[in-house]
Amino acid sequence: MTAQLTTLLRSLALALLLAFAAPALAIEPVDYRDAAEEARFRALAAELRCLMCQNQSLADSPAGIAQDLRREVLELIRKDLTDAQIKQHLVERYGEFVLYRPQLRRGTWLLWFGPAVLLGLGTIALVLIVRRRGASRPGQPVPEPEEPL
Repeated sequence: MTAQLTTLLRSLALALLLAFAAPALAIEPVDYRDAAEEARFRALAAELRCLMCQNQSLADSPAGIAQDLRREVLELIRKDLTDAQIKQHLVERYGEFVLYRPQLRRGTWLLWFGPAVLLGLGTIALVLIVRRRGASRPGQPVPEPEEPL
């Protein structure tokens, strides 16, 4: 029984290792000109969203479209465009969805402040419900405090 359990645990560990390593292996290596270019590329890729995965940054996504976008970002960096120009180019081409942090504008107010508004409304509703339940039981007797022995 111990040998079977050990074999099972080793197989499970290997499967988990491969499952977590596969996305990292799918990202193709890039030859950077220098450390500054690499740092700039990594920072930009972390701020951009994979159009297919949606919840992963461009840096983390193993999708084919993410590899294409990474290549495009590197080409734009090598054309000496600023980070703002690169982001603007990608927004013009793919829409503001490509940015992890969309700009604060009239069209994005709900995106930025919607969760806080919903949380506030939920808190107010909860307080009102608790107060109404407490006020709706006026006929119940209040328990008398016990006297110490």
